[in-house]
Parts: sequence; structure tokens; C-alpha cells
Amino acid sequence: MTTIELSGPTNILVVEGLTMPDATPFLDDIAAAAPAGSTVTLAHDMKEAAAHAASVEVLLGFMTEKFFSETEQLRWVHSISSGVDMYMFDAFINSDVVLTGEKGLVGGHLADTGWGLLLALTRQIHTAIRLGPDAWAHRVDMRSKEIELDGLTMGVLGFGGTGRAMAKRAVAFGMETLAVDEFPGAGDPALGVDEVWGLDRLDDLLATSDVVAICLPLTEATDAMFNTELFAKMKPGSFVVNVTRGEIIDGDALVEALTTGHLRGAALDVAPGEPLPADHPLFTLDNVAMTPHTAGASQLRAPKNVARFVRNLGFAQRGEPFEGVVDKRAGF
Repeated sequence: MTTIELSGPTNILVVEGLTMPDATPFLDDIAAAAPAGSTVTLAHDMKEAAAHAASVEVLLGFMTEKFFSETEQLRWVHSISSGVDMYMFDAFINSDVVLTGEKGLVGGHLADTGWGLLLALTRQIHTAIRLGPDAWAHRVDMRSKEIELDGLTMGVLGFGGTGRAMAKRAVAFGMETLAVDEFPGAGDPALGVDEVWGLDRLDDLLATSDVVAICLPLTEATDAMFNTELFAKMKPGSFVVNVTRGEIIDGDALVEALTTGHLRGAALDVAPGEPLPADHPLFTLDNVAMTPHTAGASQLRAPKNVARFVRNLGFAQRGEPFEGVVDKRAGF
């Protein structure tokens, strides 16, 4: 069970960021859920937050390694970032500070973008947009490249919130679904997954799937995981979708797999080394559909995450386990 005990007035710091640009509407709910006499302070950025480092006990938002080094009473961080790799520095990992966040809450809008990009490739929508009025002259060629997803197989690598959301949409498109996860076990028939395979069956998933959806966090184990060797194990003519962390894919290996035609296409919201230089090959390949790491945007995101934080404030006062706990040792 992971929780902390909040039995008296608590200093709570709320730090705004990209996924929560305006926290003002949430402050009353946070104050109402906090222990009586608590202080809720809003910081618009890390520069403002720095003045409160020594006194903060609970932080909603994000923090830097430097900020953490200046804290004295910090006990709990609730992240507004779904990826938590930026927290994985030794001092924080080895501390007693509890980390919670959006784990399991962001899959819907990430999957929406993943599917949008995939459909842009399979239905040649990205080509039509790029060509504009000239698209009509390429109509025959575009039709020759279009495929229907019904009956094909999607392999989901990482069956957490994003993976489950990708699988849910795959079922709606009539696809078969497979899943591999670090924690194998029973699947979810409603998502077309009867069994979640362990990592020992990753090769089977890659060889069978017409579309591979990468739904993994960035950890030491997943950094550059999709290299030349792994791409070679994918089914010839398959697609790869990545809307989580760009560093999971080796950029040079991806370009090679796309250029040789081993991969039919790549649907990417993230890329290694963001932002990519303007002359990067991924911008010129006609079998790539890419957005600039925008899949994380949703009008529902901040309200959902703050609601979880508010619930956790209640749990802390009742000695009950937190939602969205991150295993700092595992990195997710």
C-alpha cells in the first residue's frame, strides 16, 4: 500500500505547465479536499516555484532536479506529465517521496492521435493534404497504396492505459489484437485480447502484427529498444505507431526500415531528439505521418488528473492507498 499521512495543515504547491496551463479553476477544490488549515500556493512556472522549495510538502505539477535538491519537507509529488522519466534521477528515486500521476488516464487522447496518424497513412490522407490541389493528378497512385484495416492484426506493446485505448479502437475497426506486457496475464475480451503475453513472446507479436503500436514508458530497458534488429523482426510491410516516447525508437534504424520498404509506414507523434532538425529524413519520406508531440493535448486531461489528486488528498487523510502510484525503481 502506498500513501502518506496528512493529519494536519499541509503546504501544497501547484505548479502550472504545458498540460495544466491554468490551474486557477482547480484551487478551490484542492483547498476543500486538503486538511483544515492547509495552504495552497500557485506558481506559474519553476522560477516562481523555487521560492517555495524549502516549505512545500505536497507538489502538484512538475519539478526539476535542482528544485528537488532545495526541498526540505517534500513528501509527495503528483505529476502532470504522463511520462515520468524526467523524475528518474538518483536523489529522487532513493528518497522516501511518493510519486503519483496520470498513470492510466491519458490513453484516450494519445490513442486518438495514434489512430489519426495511422489512418492518414493507410487511407493516403496525409498525401492528399501534402499535395493539395495537385492530389487529383495522383489519384490513381494514391488508391493503389490504400489498404483497409478490417481483418488485419494490431500488436500492442505495453498494455497500460494507452495500450488498452489503442486495442479498444482496433476492435472497432475489425482488427485482431495481440498484446505484450512486462506483466503478462489475463487479457480483456472486450478489447480483443484474451491473454496478455510476456516479453518472451515479443518476437511472435512482431512477426504476426500488421500494425505495431508502441505504448511503453521510457526507461533504461526501453531506450532505443526498437533498433535495426527489432525492426527486422517485424512483419514485412507492416506499420509502426508511436505516441508515447520518441527515444524508444532508434531514429537511424527507423529511417532505414522505412527506406528499404521493410516497414510500410510510420505513424509518429514523438521522435528521438525532439525537435528534429528541419533536414531530417523523416520529414521527407512519403510513408511517414508525423505530428510535433501534440497527442498529449485534451480538454479533459487536467480536470481528470486534478480530480485524481483531490481523491488522493482524501486518501492521505484516511490512510488509504493512492491512485496512480509510480514505481520509482521500475520507472513507471
